[in-house]
Amino acid sequence: MVVKTALRFGLIIIALLILFQLSNASLFIPDIPADAVIGLTAVVLIALGIYLGGNIKKPKVIEVKPTLVKDEEKIKSLRISARELEVLQLISDGLSNQEIGEKLFISESTIKTHVSNLFVKLDVKRRTQAVIRAKEWRIIV
Repeated sequence: MVVKTALRFGLIIIALLILFQLSNASLFIPDIPADAVIGLTAVVLIALGIYLGGNIKKPKVIEVKPTLVKDEEKIKSLRISARELEVLQLISDGLSNQEIGEKLFISESTIKTHVSNLFVKLDVKRRTQAVIRAKEWRIIV
């Protein structure tokens, strides 16, 4: 690791020394236009940057979500059934009543009944409020 870093800095110093020598040469040899020296300098620095940048490895960032545990006691105290819990989880996933019904193989009117029961048990009036309250109470994760 230390050797690679020293090698990289050495390459940078060598490139800079070469560029200084090229700039001195343009002063002593008037046939070389300043634009050519600037262009050559840019090409060398870009090539050096690509070489060094390609060798740098970024550390992998692993996103770890906190493991939240459902509050089973709260679920029992509110008397939320397993099916209502499934419906609530699917609501939080953004599914409509029809989509939930298709996924669980039950009718849309049954879904509406489950949603209505959830509204009463969670003391809310809207689906979004139900999801927020359920997450606050750790009924769903």
